[in-house]
Amino acid sequence: MSGKPKIQSYKTLRKLAERLRDDLSSSDFVLLYAYNGTGKTRLSIEFKNKGKKGDKRDTLYFNAFTEDLFSWDNDLENDTERKLKINADSKFFSGFKELALEEKIFTFLERYADFNFFIDYENWTVTFSKGTEMNIKVSRGEENIFIWCVFLAICELTLDGSETYQWVKYFYIDDPISSLDDNNAIAVASDLSKLLNSANGKMKTVISSHHSLFFNVMCNELKLLKHNRYFLHRNSIAGYGLQKTDDTPFFHHVALLSELKHAMESGEIKTYHFNSLRSILEKTSSFFGFNEFGKCIYGIEDEILFERALNLFSHGGYSVYNPVEMGDDNKELFKRILQGFLNKHKFDLPELLSKKVKTAKPATAT
Repeated sequence: MSGKPKIQSYKTLRKLAERLRDDLSSSDFVLLYAYNGTGKTRLSIEFKNKGKKGDKRDTLYFNAFTEDLFSWDNDLENDTERKLKINADSKFFSGFKELALEEKIFTFLERYADFNFFIDYENWTVTFSKGTEMNIKVSRGEENIFIWCVFLAICELTLDGSETYQWVKYFYIDDPISSLDDNNAIAVASDLSKLLNSANGKMKTVISSHHSLFFNVMCNELKLLKHNRYFLHRNSIAGYGLQKTDDTPFFHHVALLSELKHAMESGEIKTYHFNSLRSILEKTSSFFGFNEFGKCIYGIEDEILFERALNLFSHGGYSVYNPVEMGDDNKELFKRILQGFLNKHKFDLPELLSKKVKTAKPATAT
């Protein structure tokens, strides 16, 4: 399992955004896989900014800033009239009032959630209900799902040729639902793919994600349309590296293994690294046609212990957003499992991880 696709280097996200726009002149889609903290969200802003000319725009985007267009009024005085406020000044909501998107939104929402909503266009607020409970405050996850369904409804309207959204030439979608479980990752990817496939390539689209399952579903669902897929990473010399990931195993899987090796060698091993290691073993087992992830470590010393440890530690719900240092005993166990795996399977790992480049200040949504 070797081979290193050529890395294209870019000093700035602005130059990288120009490259993506060039790609879309001959492709329908660009699919980007990148770890959290790489700069995916800021890249989406740079891409959007390249299409700004005065008050004109050409990109309808979904990213972390899209969620900031909604904020809660919790009615702290009476604690009864909880509302989600909409920033009506954003071009994202052009013609929102006249087009009355409730039915389109609900068509998507009912696939993911069991609550209802009402949009007050005079005051630009949304209220939610569930069963007989009115004016409820939905969970953060439910709120994110609702906002995502609003975006899908606007995308569908755009693809249907709405005059209100004729300014849109590109969709840019960055991590549509953060921290998805596997079932929702597949559902969201499937629904998005169906919507984009129905456009028959008439809307140029960039999709970026840190979620490997979501990314792989999108790759599979859009494979019949012209697209480029890349692994995006950062380093101290080039700034940003863009590397094609067209083969099986995908390059980003190999890159993740490189990251785990770096963690092992540096001793900076976190609890979530066990989740990542199990994911690598599952993908390797699938590549070889095995029906169990443990089969790709069979034959190495302490294989039974290693398999049990991976089963135990990879079901703890550990998160990259709240990294927890691993105890010394478990660090040593992690090292033994990973080193045994690397000794058995001779991956040619790329050198991707070095000093991080300085993070630019975040942009603001418009």
